[in-house]
Amino acid sequence: MTSTNAPGGPLVLGPLLRYVDEAAAAIWVEVAERGMVTVEVAGRVHESHTFTVHGHHYALVDVDGLPAGSTHPYTVHFAGEQIWPRTGSAYPPPLIQTLAPDRGLQLVFGSCRTSVPHDAATNRSYGPDVLRAFALRMADSDPGTWPSLALLLGDQVYADETSVQMQEFIAARRDIDHPPGKELKDFEEYAHLYRLAWTDPAIRWLLSTLSTAMIFDDHDIRDDWNTSVAWQREIRATPWWHDRIVGGLVAYWIYQHIGNLSAAERGADDMWCEVLRVGRDGDAGAMLDTFAERSDHEPAYYRWSYHRDLGSTRVLMLDTRAARVLGAGVRQMVDDTEMGWVDDLLDGSFDHL
Repeated sequence: MTSTNAPGGPLVLGPLLRYVDEAAAAIWVEVAERGMVTVEVAGRVHESHTFTVHGHHYALVDVDGLPAGSTHPYTVHFAGEQIWPRTGSAYPPPLIQTLAPDRGLQLVFGSCRTSVPHDAATNRSYGPDVLRAFALRMADSDPGTWPSLALLLGDQVYADETSVQMQEFIAARRDIDHPPGKELKDFEEYAHLYRLAWTDPAIRWLLSTLSTAMIFDDHDIRDDWNTSVAWQREIRATPWWHDRIVGGLVAYWIYQHIGNLSAAERGADDMWCEVLRVGRDGDAGAMLDTFAERSDHEPAYYRWSYHRDLGSTRVLMLDTRAARVLGAGVRQMVDDTEMGWVDDLLDGSFDHL
């Protein structure tokens, strides 16, 4: 198979190595058109057809049958071409490293990462990009020393504080002097923001070879998201908020949430199954918009929280933004049903939580 390196080629974004356990892994990509995405690893081919949302094409390829505690390079192919790793890449081949019950567990974690250039002027304003710095260090080290998982704990993107590059994209499609101005307006702008966040070569390599678990916080949507009833009432009265919250939640579901889940968990998710069915040959955008709108108005409608077991360690990721209960005389970070789900997960045969 040939390899494509040209900008605007088949690979739009990714690959991202997402869920990994003792025997399986999930690899996420965004590509330029509909088709079958294949991942070759350990002499086997795994494939998944794309699904389409608002004209964008995504796939999540499940890899299974890997031995526990094993390490395997992999390649991604689309439309007869190898699209990852790139020919002549300065970084090591991407790896899938499965978990092992007897292997020590090392996690890295962080939050609040802005998508800005990595130059001296920006570093003076924002500080160095620690995720990128870690990627550069990791690329120069033995894979046996790499962490098992990166926990990205919110504000993976900033929808309300945008870079010059993001503002140029916004200004090319609408009047930036009208609300929401330099902030994001809709799904299309979110898709571009994720592209800015995850296409730096070092970051892109890191995300292709280090498993990640993610959760949103307020800036993924807007500063102080769901702080109070008064905040909700004021923001919902604006003419632009509906498209923002719908676009933000749909983008989060695609770019972050679905990769947090195992194949079995996704298989039990009705929305995932419907998006695959509709999005294979059609466009699941309208369906996901309706889902996101309802999720915003009915916090108990969909659970964004999840857990991941890493040997004897349980990672419990809680949604404390979309699941808030805000009403007259009632203020809860999560509702009673969600809290019951949390209580059940606090009881188990693990050593660390």
